[in-house]
Amino acid sequence: MKCVNELCSARSKLQSLGRMVGALLFLGLLTACAQNPVTGGRDFVMLSENQELEIGRQYHPQLVEQYGLYPDEALQAYVQELGERLAAASHRDHLVYRFTVLDSPVINAFALPGGYIYITRGLMAYLNSEAELAAVLGHEIGHVTARHGVRQASAAQAANLGYTIGAILVPELRAAPSQQLFNVLGGALLSGYGREHELEADRLGAEYLARTGYKPQAMIDVIGVLKDQATFAEAEAQKQGRDYQGYHGIFATHPDNDTRLQQVVLAANRYANLDNARVGREDYLRRIQGMVFGDSEAQGIRSGNKFFHRDMRFALTFPENWHIENNPDSLIAIAPGGHAVIQMGASDLNRRQTPAEFIEDRLKISRLQDGQVVRSNGLEGYTGLTTMQGRQVRVTVMYLRDKAFIFVGGARESRQFVEFDKDVLETARSLQELAPEQYHLARAHTIEVVTVGPDDTYEKWARESPITNSPESQLRLLNGDYPDGQLVPGTLAKRIRGGSE
Repeated sequence: MKCVNELCSARSKLQSLGRMVGALLFLGLLTACAQNPVTGGRDFVMLSENQELEIGRQYHPQLVEQYGLYPDEALQAYVQELGERLAAASHRDHLVYRFTVLDSPVINAFALPGGYIYITRGLMAYLNSEAELAAVLGHEIGHVTARHGVRQASAAQAANLGYTIGAILVPELRAAPSQQLFNVLGGALLSGYGREHELEADRLGAEYLARTGYKPQAMIDVIGVLKDQATFAEAEAQKQGRDYQGYHGIFATHPDNDTRLQQVVLAANRYANLDNARVGREDYLRRIQGMVFGDSEAQGIRSGNKFFHRDMRFALTFPENWHIENNPDSLIAIAPGGHAVIQMGASDLNRRQTPAEFIEDRLKISRLQDGQVVRSNGLEGYTGLTTMQGRQVRVTVMYLRDKAFIFVGGARESRQFVEFDKDVLETARSLQELAPEQYHLARAHTIEVVTVGPDDTYEKWARESPITNSPESQLRLLNGDYPDGQLVPGTLAKRIRGGSE
């Protein structure tokens, strides 16, 4: 009987404390409501506009440092001017908006709270009119005007706050299952916000397009371009057995929202003068004439299975048909089907020590199996085998001038290690100094806008293209003709010019 009474008492206490938690959270929600600049309704936010602006000021320099500004002042000014016209028609026209073209081949655009908006040159390469560029910028302005970033941050903060208060007042909530439940609920909340926010940004972007003299349909056109690119990229990734991550939000995902998307874009027609709407195709193509396509020279150039870096003055050859990812701090090569991987990075040399000593001192690998000196292309290195996360891998360090080039490679399945080990070692042995007469190989590819001739075809352009990965498909993607469209004589079209031409 005593045990039953204690249980009842504990249950009663838990219910009382639960009601107290709910009341506290409810009071917190009331004090954190603010007027939505778009709808005029009340939204749950835990950051003031001043705090929102501070977030943008704080993170803008970090983003620019990470990705780099695309070094074309005329193009930057063009995007800024177009963005400002769209922002002037927005629901938060009192903000000072900053539009930045990032020097990245990744296909993306995004916004920080407070009016900091970014588009990569990688995305701009696939757009084919000023109206499409306006659609991307308008979508991101929509995220800012509706304070989506602030609302998501507030939701995340509230989800965590709810668990924290509950864990203090109700110790039973500290148990792992309860914490997992809060994490799941918080994640579902944020996921839902994400889908709705993307749709609202499309609606707002379409409205800003219409108010600025563009057809809202450009929003749908952009989504078509990006979905084609996503379809191609996903298929290429599957060939290599790797994951694909594309453009964020509803532009590339949530096909079940397409009907709603058509509806919100169509609704913006009431703000538009459809008879005189601007497209700006030729003007846009002229603006991106000569823009870098793919890798930048600062990051190094991939050409088939070869890699050239002019600033660091080295060249490298990977196995045939491996997929090469060019990251800011490393190169990653993935075998077909994802069966093996090689990662390469470089580090400054600070001590006069042998490559074997470097491995022990800097990589903290005290003992390599089958260790041996490597000499290739006039360079010296050291290689051997070790175990990482339960798998056998080969570690090789090659010295070139004042840097140590570190190669780590292995197979996904232990039984395949011997099969791919020779490829890992040969990749490291291929490292060589880039001679001055080879510098042209490390020049970036650029977009060339030409008038299509009567004999021009994508098949012909593909044979002449420096693009080594599915050139015909990529040329169609660049011109909005994927998967089987054809060139039209007399029109402007984009093709890619090799850096050595």
